Amino acid sequence: MASSRLDFLFCHLCGTLLTVPSTEYAQCPLCKTRRDIQDIRDKEISYTIYAEDIRRELGMEIIEEQKVQLSKVNKKCEKCGHDEANFYTRQMRSADEGQTTFYTCTRCGHQSQEN
Repeated sequence: MASSRLDFLFCHLCGTLLTVPSTEYAQCPLCKTRRDIQDIRDKEISYTIYAEDIRRELGMEIIEEQKVQLSKVNKKCEKCGHDEANFYTRQMRSADEGQTTFYTCTRCGHQSQEN
């Protein structure tokens, strides 16, 4: 049972999360009950947080990617030598860096990018 593994974190009287004000004991900030530090020493806790959890907590909604009309540009394909490609840009790095441009050859479909 998951809760029994985490019991050392909480006050056994009122259920409040314990604090560690001393190297000797942990204490409940609500009812002041103390627990020997040996009961919690060397215990490790890990959490897994998913993006969906963060979005839910912050009240964010996922914005669906929309299909866009691709623009054409005169750019020679590295694979077949054709001189026309569709392109679009996307911000892949931090906002203070330039966008990445993605190209797709209109003849063979070869894809390339420029940063």
